Amino acid sequence: MIVTVFSTLAFERPFLEKANAGRHELRFLEVSLNPGTVALALGSEAVCVFSPDDISAPILEQLHAHGVRAVAVRAAGTDNVDLAAAHRLGLRVANVPEYSPYAIAEHAVTLMLALCRHLRQADQQLRANDFRLDQLIGFDLHGKTVGIVGVGRIGAVVARILHGFGCQLLGVDVQPNPELSAQYGLRYVTLPELCAQADIISVHTPLTAQTQHLLDDQVLGQMKRGVLLVNTGRGGVLDTAAALRALDSGQLGYLGLDVYEHEKGLFFGNHSTEPLRDATYAQLLTYPNVLLTGHQAYLTREALTNIADATAASFDAWARHQSAPHEL
Repeated sequence: MIVTVFSTLAFERPFLEKANAGRHELRFLEVSLNPGTVALALGSEAVCVFSPDDISAPILEQLHAHGVRAVAVRAAGTDNVDLAAAHRLGLRVANVPEYSPYAIAEHAVTLMLALCRHLRQADQQLRANDFRLDQLIGFDLHGKTVGIVGVGRIGAVVARILHGFGCQLLGVDVQPNPELSAQYGLRYVTLPELCAQADIISVHTPLTAQTQHLLDDQVLGQMKRGVLLVNTGRGGVLDTAAALRALDSGQLGYLGLDVYEHEKGLFFGNHSTEPLRDATYAQLLTYPNVLLTGHQAYLTREALTNIADATAASFDAWARHQSAPHEL
């Protein structure tokens, strides 16, 4: 099978090549899939895509016209894929739903710890030979109430980790898991109840039409004043403009983001020689109580190995004219 791999990042190529083991012809491209690059898929039976890629209906129609019959998403999220259009065209689509919930859960807790102990400010002060502690008073995670919005595979690992810290756990999910309640004492509540009670909130919900800007002015206003909010789910779940207003008012005490609603075209590339044209992102950088990472929560050797293995398994299945293990 010939596969065109769009948005290839240098560090992931060795993992994909190892998992493929020469079974399929992989054509690696650094450019993202968009109207200007879709013709590069000509001659391929499948394309392999990532978060920055445009997999909308018009792109899928062009891929189909070029002979492409399958789309492998090397991520869990498929909010950038028009699945209805893919099914209408007869295109197979598969993703990687569980590559390492531990990687993302551990990163979420890392952001919590870094924020509550002011590690960003501490590092900056020490590098300037300023050893004062006056502005670095933090708080314990132990005994705090943590709300988890989206208690799926990743949220469940977050619950397990924070239970070990001695946190009280609240959860919001459309499918409550009674095992988490039994094992970790997690109580499922409504979103307004979670906002009113949680000292810390960790977001792990997928991005859908229903969750777009789920955390808006109204919901942020329902949270405890000074709450610590972490989002390692999808950027669009948080209304960033509303978050800035909440930071300015003190409603949000701390904000940790690994995802950003306008990250497309910004994350995953080197823009160090260019002016920062995103005024919203530039404003986020000015707050000492905001910690940003560039969609790296998934970035562990274990996760990259699992993503590559699952993606190669999709290629293998399609080459045999079978359904992929995680076909949508």
